[in-house]
Amino acid sequence: MDLQGRNAVVTGGAGALGSAVVARLLEAGAVCHVPAFDDGEAARFPHAGHERVRLGVAGDLADWDAVERFYSGIDGLWASIHLAGGFDMGGIAETPPGMFQRQMSMNAATCYLCCRAAVAALRRAGAGGRIVNVAARPGVEPRSGAGMAAYAAAKAAVAALTQALAEEVAAEGILINAVAPSILDTPANRAAMPDADHAAWPKTAQVAETIAFLAAPASAATRGAVVPVYGVV
Repeated sequence: MDLQGRNAVVTGGAGALGSAVVARLLEAGAVCHVPAFDDGEAARFPHAGHERVRLGVAGDLADWDAVERFYSGIDGLWASIHLAGGFDMGGIAETPPGMFQRQMSMNAATCYLCCRAAVAALRRAGAGGRIVNVAARPGVEPRSGAGMAAYAAAKAAVAALTQALAEEVAAEGILINAVAPSILDTPANRAAMPDADHAAWPKTAQVAETIAFLAAPASAATRGAVVPVYGVV
């Protein structure tokens, strides 16, 4: 898991999973570039003071101009890890008509635009590289997405994008994979589901370990995978 001196972008780095991923990449020696949505998110980021963290306020990653500005400032990119997204719950008749567009924007559009910018940056660097996206269990097992159809559709788009783009750029040594977590063991999820079996949920550190492996140079044979990280649920 040696990433010594390698540049890695982590979108959504200020979240629970993002913070765990950045911590694991720093442990492996990486230089982490983290785009915060705004000053408040940047202030909450627990690794902001680390000497190998490059934290910037990038704005909305569903906006191409914001994404392009962020990636254009990175030389020698090796890995880009796309965790930015969001979750909305609710049956189709009870949720606002705009929820589908919101979920597609937060999850699928941010992933697509960051993949686009990452591929361009990796091509400039000319040494191959890695991209890791984050789908979700409802995106690969849609029947488990009952009551959250918009979210399931958006994460299914992430899974499909991962597999299609992995084929497109594999010959350049750019390997693209995704992880698909079930319910992550985070304080927010515990508060939302206090009676659930929290011990069965995958831990953020466990998912971060899988992501770090897929981002490492040693992961040289895996592409187009959507790896289940379900815990024991």
